[in-house]
Formats: sequence, structure tokens, C-alpha cells
Amino acid sequence: MSDNENNIEALLLQVQVMSSVLDNIGSYVYSKDLAGKYTYVNADVAKLFQTSVQDIIGKDDSHFFDLDISNEINQNDLKVIRNKAPLITEENNVIKSTGKVNTYQIIKKPILDNKGNVIGISGISVDITEKKALEAENQEQKYLLDVILDNVDAYIYMKDDNRYFRYVNDRVAKLFGLPAKDIIGKRDIDVISQADADHFWQTDKLAFESNDKVIINETLKAADNKIHHYLSVKVPCHFKDDYKTLIGFSTDVTELYQLKEKFEQLANIDELTGLYNRRYFFDNANREFNRAERHQQALAVISIDVDRFKTINDKYGHPVGDQVLVKVAQLITPTVRSEDIFARIGGEEFSILLPNTSRHESQQTAERLRHLLDNNPISITDDISLPIKISLGVSVLKAADTSFQDLYARSDIALYKAKSMGRNNVYLID
Repeated sequence: MSDNENNIEALLLQVQVMSSVLDNIGSYVYSKDLAGKYTYVNADVAKLFQTSVQDIIGKDDSHFFDLDISNEINQNDLKVIRNKAPLITEENNVIKSTGKVNTYQIIKKPILDNKGNVIGISGISVDITEKKALEAENQEQKYLLDVILDNVDAYIYMKDDNRYFRYVNDRVAKLFGLPAKDIIGKRDIDVISQADADHFWQTDKLAFESNDKVIINETLKAADNKIHHYLSVKVPCHFKDDYKTLIGFSTDVTELYQLKEKFEQLANIDELTGLYNRRYFFDNANREFNRAERHQQALAVISIDVDRFKTINDKYGHPVGDQVLVKVAQLITPTVRSEDIFARIGGEEFSILLPNTSRHESQQTAERLRHLLDNNPISITDDISLPIKISLGVSVLKAADTSFQDLYARSDIALYKAKSMGRNNVYLID
């Protein structure tokens, strides 16, 4: 066999191999002349058009695609020829034999002769119809999920164990005062203050380390410069790329927290006078008694009773009597130290607990209060001004006292003594 024949055989073998490769590449490979007629197609193109390779060669796209519906093929071919440059884009084409609309990722390049003139184009197309449909479905699902998560009455976010946000809903974005896109992919310390970020990170770490759900109360100073309280649930989860992530759900419970504080306050406040009530007085008095004994400090109690209060109620009625109690409380309150506890014990009886107050000091305080009421008639209306008097019993802590009740019982006895002496008196019991 001659060298020329060997070369031809080798060339034919090479073409056969290349043809086999192109037929099994899994993409649509083709070439066209300047008139748009096919000069080469691989087996996948023939299968797509449901005909043979031989029946395609020499024909243009009008035989196989409905160009009236979509003419992107010809438009893209002309761009490649006119610009003498490759084109990478997507095409939507309607196949005549099936009527099906397919989307392709295409790469088209010009074919040049020895002089650099365009003599045709080559192309490779990948069917991405299913991929685009899946992307559209995912996009729709993401949109629906975003709509749901952005309208849930909770702050929802995802954060990894390197403190990077992987997701935030619209409420979190508004809370931080940044668009969601400027938060996702950044560390917590990059979008909120170091102190706040570290505060949240403590419970984030707890969820990561325990690998279990964490439920906790958290606080944050919001854009309105007010402290907000949140009930947070943090759930750890793992993804395929092996980074640890948690999903956080935080609900603003500030109103509930404030309501709770208000109820707690109401539980300790006398509704009529605004003073502390009996319960609060004795709870704190027992603690002060224990502290005074432990540190060997002084402690005193003054019990106060409005003299002839029943007569006021009988003569003027209970509404006036209530006003008297309110006015008495208002007169005494400014004279009480911040560390003292002034409370309405019940009816017309009040008590003052005086920490670190000696026998002499407590007696002076009681006398000052008696003079205060004695010299300030209480004005109820323009027509009613009442000369209210009070009796006061004073007791101080003794070494023999075993509980606050011992101290308080003596002040009660002292009050009885003060009233029995003609009222408007102070009596200190040893």
C-alpha cells in the first residue's frame, strides 16, 4: 500500500473516531454554511429532528424549527457571522416535529477560510429545558417561601459556626437596618455592634456545642433606641457541604415582658395610695431583718395609724376617707429615704421600715412625721379641710429577736400605747 493510501486511510480513521466522539458527546453539534444550510450534524441532532443525518445535510432550520414562533436561531447565526466572534447565550426553539419548546445553552463560533473570511458557523447546543424548568420551580418555591418567612411574626435567620449569616428574613433586615443582601454572607460582628453580636453568639454557641435545640430569652437595643425582649428558639442543622448551621426563630415579646413587669408591680403596689402593699413590705422586711442580723446592723420599724379615721368615714363618707389616706401618703412619701420602705399595711394603717437606723434616729423620724401631719391640715375640697392627726409606734431590733415578726409586733404594741395616751403621739418601745 502506498504512502498516499496510508495517509488517506489514517485520515478516514481519524474522521471516524471524531465522528464517534461527537455522536456520543451528549450535546447537539453542527455546522452551517453562510446560507444557513447544515454541512454537518451529529447523531443527537438527527435524533432531535427525528430523521437521518443525510436528510438534514443541505437543509436550513426552516425545515426543522418553527421560525415563525421563534427566530432566535437565525438571529444568533447572523450575529456570529456579522461580528466574526463567538457567541454564548441561550435559545428557545420550537421543534416542528413535536411542537415542543426547548431551551438550549449554545456556543456558536465563526468558521474562517485561509484568508480569514467567514465561510460558515459551528455550534454546540446543550438542552437545558429541564434545568430551566427546575430553576423556575425553585425560584417560585423560593419566592413563596420568602413571602411566608417575611410575613411570619418572627425574626428568622440562619448562621453557621463561623458566625456568617446564611439567610435572614425581611424582619431581621429591618431590625438591623440593612438590606438582606448586605447581611447574608457576612459575620454578625460586621452588621451589628460587637456587644450585641457577642451577646447572641453565646446562645448560638450553646446550640452548636450541645447539638440540640435551645430556647432562651434575649435582649437587644433596637433602632428606636429602646430595649426589646425576644423569645428565641435556635435549632442546629447540617448540610452536605459539612458546615454547621443553626436556624434561629426570635419573637418580639417586649409587650408581654412589659405587661409581666406591670403585673408584678401591681402585685406589690397598693392600688389606692400608690405605696407598697402589705405583701411587699413583709417580703422585704424579712430580708432586711436577716441582713441586719448577719451584719450586726441597726433596724427600726415605725407603725402609723390615722387617728379617728372611722369618724371621718362616718361624717364625710368613704370617698373622702380614701382621699385622706392618699393625702397622708403624699405628705409622708417625700420625707422617706430611698432605702426605707413605706407601705400601706391595711385600712388606715401604714408602716415604715428603716434600715441602719438607731433608736434615737427612728424616734426623731417618727416625731418629725407627727409634726408634719399636725401642722398640715389636709384639703379635700374648697369646703373641706381636715386637721388629720396620726399616732406612731416605734421599735428597734433587739438581740433576742428571732424574726421580723418580733420587731413588728413590738411596733404594733407601741402604736397601741401611743393611741391610748390620747392619740397624736409617738411611743418607742424597748
